[in-house]
Amino acid sequence: MQTNKDTQQGASVFPGAPSSMGHASSYLGPGMNLKGEITGNEDLKLDGKVEGMVSIGGFRLTVGPSAHLTGDIVAREAMISGEVKGDIRACDRIEITKSASIVGDLSTARIVIEEGAYFNGDVEIGSNPTKVGADLDTLLKGGKKA
Repeated sequence: MQTNKDTQQGASVFPGAPSSMGHASSYLGPGMNLKGEITGNEDLKLDGKVEGMVSIGGFRLTVGPSAHLTGDIVAREAMISGEVKGDIRACDRIEITKSASIVGDLSTARIVIEEGAYFNGDVEIGSNPTKVGADLDTLLKGGKKA
């Protein structure tokens, strides 16, 4: 029998981090600055400053309202509330909130852009043949235009 206490112990220990049932998640807080590539196999929430590519393949990336990301994104889902300067490739969905500022191209199967968001770039919407969980090279090649 699972109690409420057992359920709470499985929750993320980071305030504001995405809570995902069944798999891990990571969080980079607003006081953190990172230069370099981020790759991984779990959900990720960014609230800090990142300079470099973020690739989490078949997982969800959340760019919080205080985040500043300069680099490309490759994920299954991308939820953008902060600033992104780079291309975003999400095989399933991209959601852009009204507080977001994006300069770069978007490629996804589904997209939501709230009124008030800033976006400068091209949008490619359609079914993406790339498999979720594919390796990084496959994801990067799949999003490039010929």
